[in-house]
Amino acid sequence: MKKHNFYAGPSILPEVAYEETIKAIKDFAGTGISLMSISHRSKEFQAVMDESEALFKELLKIPDGYKVLFLGGGASSQFMMTPFNLMNKKSAYLNTGTWAKKALKEAKGFGEVVEVASSADSLYNFIPKGYEVPKDADYFHITTNNTIYGTEIKHDMDCDIPLIADMSSDIFSRPVDVSKYDLIYGGAQKNFAPSGVTFVIIKESILGKMERYIPTMLNYQTHIDGGSMFNTPPVVPIFTGLQTLKWLKALGGLEVMQKMNQEKADLLYNEIERNKLFKATVLDKEDRSVMNICWIMNDEYKELEQEFLKYTGELGMVGMKGHRSVGGFRASTYNALPKESVEALVAAMKEFEKKN
Repeated sequence: MKKHNFYAGPSILPEVAYEETIKAIKDFAGTGISLMSISHRSKEFQAVMDESEALFKELLKIPDGYKVLFLGGGASSQFMMTPFNLMNKKSAYLNTGTWAKKALKEAKGFGEVVEVASSADSLYNFIPKGYEVPKDADYFHITTNNTIYGTEIKHDMDCDIPLIADMSSDIFSRPVDVSKYDLIYGGAQKNFAPSGVTFVIIKESILGKMERYIPTMLNYQTHIDGGSMFNTPPVVPIFTGLQTLKWLKALGGLEVMQKMNQEKADLLYNEIERNKLFKATVLDKEDRSVMNICWIMNDEYKELEQEFLKYTGELGMVGMKGHRSVGGFRASTYNALPKESVEALVAAMKEFEKKN
């Protein structure tokens, strides 16, 4: 049976990325040595690092003055590294979900934190608007896509102070004007690579302004100077990430990817709107995530929730259960998810409606 992988993360990656990684684990770059055993200092693996950074810059059109880092620790480590490196006295955060809230909590250990707006009272089912960002803050932090609640900031906002973004779950899903950001970071396990590597895109000019001591491993400058190799990097996820970047380039880049993703999202959102059994959890279409689509049963059909999950599971659909804080269903339609999987889900929703 064909599996349709809707997991929110770790999640589906391109088939070619799996295949090339399997080959490299057996014999990396014709060395006769496994990728899992090769020295990260070897010329063969240095070539992987160099090409990964080059493709990052090419696909995202990253301007001069920025560095791309491949680190460990996940996006959660960046919740702490960001204020450690960039916050002298005050920072501003937009609270749009669980991960934004966690990032805000970590920043409070380094000074004053201004929560400019929050959608917590509405179970994070919208992106706040009309807020003011304090101009005396050292930076403004946003989480562009909220995997749990299905909301997304789809534009690159203008900001009078340094703009920091956690793009863990929507990086490479659309073109990004990197010049509007001073720091972009994210865990890899959505659109880039398996879990284990964290990407950081950082504008070099924002560094070196802290009076506090920054521990060596937590200092961005350490990893810039060391070419992401101050300590042993996560070699296998980085290699797999490179294969994903090659796949993206071969498809035609982020403009093509954005169009494909929007088609998948529109297909599913339209069925949720049409089907009498279901309703979307995010009402404002402008705020709806293209990557993580959340919906629930209409109140009068609530008792059918488990039956629908069982039905879709029997059809090979996995990862569809909504997060425990929201309930219902969640289909993560990341880059590598084929349109056919969304079409299969829509067909299942229509058939389930007929039966009930």
